[in-house]
Amino acid sequence: MRNKKVLFMTQAAIIAAIYVVLVFVFAPISFSGIQVRIAEMLTILPFFTPAAIPGLTIGCLLGNWLMGAHMLDVIFGTLATLLGAIGSYALRKNKFLVPIPPIVANTIIVPWVIRMAYGDATPIPLLMTTVGIGEIISCGVLGLVLLIAFNKYRHSIFTNSAGVNN
Repeated sequence: MRNKKVLFMTQAAIIAAIYVVLVFVFAPISFSGIQVRIAEMLTILPFFTPAAIPGLTIGCLLGNWLMGAHMLDVIFGTLATLLGAIGSYALRKNKFLVPIPPIVANTIIVPWVIRMAYGDATPIPLLMTTVGIGEIISCGVLGLVLLIAFNKYRHSIFTNSAGVNN
């Protein structure tokens, strides 16, 4: 039982750290109305482990906060990632549906954040289109590539040496 808790916390921490690093490395394309947040490809990880849900949430929160995002972005951008991760976990029975919840959550929430937090006057439908396209690229394309690649090695990546799987 203890090994399972340690594994869960370790996986969540690693996922959060990787998310933050990806936000930093790809910062120029991770913010604004036209964005492809590469870190969002990690939102497929709930397919493998529920530890990805807190990991992605904390990673998004820290990435936004450390990059100096507006507080509305920190809060509601993180909420979009949380909702997407929960939805991905709920749809884990069909790997091709896993990217849909983060795409939808971010396409609906992030344009309003961009408008309210940063005063962007771009029409909301256009922001939804540009953010949605970015999410399709990061979650739908890159995320599915990551999911397929990791799925081959899921038992060695997402279990511990004692064979405990989340």
